[in-house]
Amino acid sequence: MTFCFLLSHFSRRTNSFPLNQAIRLLIVTAALATSLTCAAQSKAASDPAPDLVVLSNGDTLHGKFVSAIGGKVTFHSDPLGDIALTWDKIKELHTAQKVAVLEDSVKIHGKKIQGQVPIGTIDVAEQKVTVHPESAAAPQPIPVKNAQYIVDQTTLDKQIYHEPSLKAGWNGAATAGATLVTATENQYTFSGAISLVRTVPTVSWLDPRNRTSVGFTGPYGKITQPAYVAAGVTVPAVTSKSAIYHAEAERDEYFSPRFFALAQTAFDHNFGQDLDLQQIYGGGIGWAILKTPKQEADLKATMQYEKQQFITGTSSGNQNLIGSTFAANYVVQTKLLTFTQGLAFIPAYNNERAYSANETNTFAFPTYKNLGFSLATLDSYLNDPPVSLPPTKRNSFQFTMGLTYAIKSKY
Repeated sequence: MTFCFLLSHFSRRTNSFPLNQAIRLLIVTAALATSLTCAAQSKAASDPAPDLVVLSNGDTLHGKFVSAIGGKVTFHSDPLGDIALTWDKIKELHTAQKVAVLEDSVKIHGKKIQGQVPIGTIDVAEQKVTVHPESAAAPQPIPVKNAQYIVDQTTLDKQIYHEPSLKAGWNGAATAGATLVTATENQYTFSGAISLVRTVPTVSWLDPRNRTSVGFTGPYGKITQPAYVAAGVTVPAVTSKSAIYHAEAERDEYFSPRFFALAQTAFDHNFGQDLDLQQIYGGGIGWAILKTPKQEADLKATMQYEKQQFITGTSSGNQNLIGSTFAANYVVQTKLLTFTQGLAFIPAYNNERAYSANETNTFAFPTYKNLGFSLATLDSYLNDPPVSLPPTKRNSFQFTMGLTYAIKSKY
């Protein structure tokens, strides 16, 4: 590089020398050719060497190793794009970049990975992964069936040592639906829902450190019958209203891969049950009883303060309660649908009659890119509403369907 610089500098100085025009042209041409060679060498030095995969049929691909997750290897080749392969289709794999190999027996919790995850370039042959660390002896080869996750070092560092900003890392869905009828009676109904979850780290191959979830669901509608005159008697207009809202937020902090502490709040309004507002503030523990790439199930128990305010009842009907929430949540994801179910039983310890329960079920069907449609039910039971006219039913059931937009994290 020093020679390249000197020759280029000398070529610029030739204008001050009384040299023959042909000699000056020869020097400038040589300098230009040398500069191009130096630039090519510099670019080659800055570009990493390509990774290499040899397929079981003998074909060889050059490009970049992306990841190996659950036995599925992703390799990027410029002519072909991303290619998904299984280990039995690969005879050899060699990387020039550093990657991290996570065995299925290793569980990482928190930000400490030293000594637990080998990091370096890898060679795969005879269905075994050999890691070459930069400043340590190579560990024993790892069978590919035990190498559950192989990812690049940049991704590993990003997921372990950094957290997404408040706006990033969220996954979920937003749903909207509407009904409008104009006839002897006028009717309209609007329904909407949004559910968002952010788990840190945002990848499934690391144990979670924390999880934040927020959600809202609720339909609102009116049926209006205009006033009319019958047999000389004016019948006044009649309006019937329906409104059910539910909002919740929860923060989980994991102290092991399966157990976590949680803080939660929830707000409910149900016009059909004469409930103006129910507020819940509490905290407790949770247990992830099932966690696979396609299914998750949690059990939760809390201690909480609960306040109930009713619409038509007197202030004496409002209640301040100390109770709990015992809940179970289940999610299963397939190519055709995502099913989410939640069950909750909410007893009150200072008034054994003031218990409640609810069940939610949501079926989301993807259709095109992030768009889809969903079917949802909300069944709620309030055991001790105040006396009112007409009598308030203790059970409320709603069914909604609408268009859904999937929200996917880009972190």
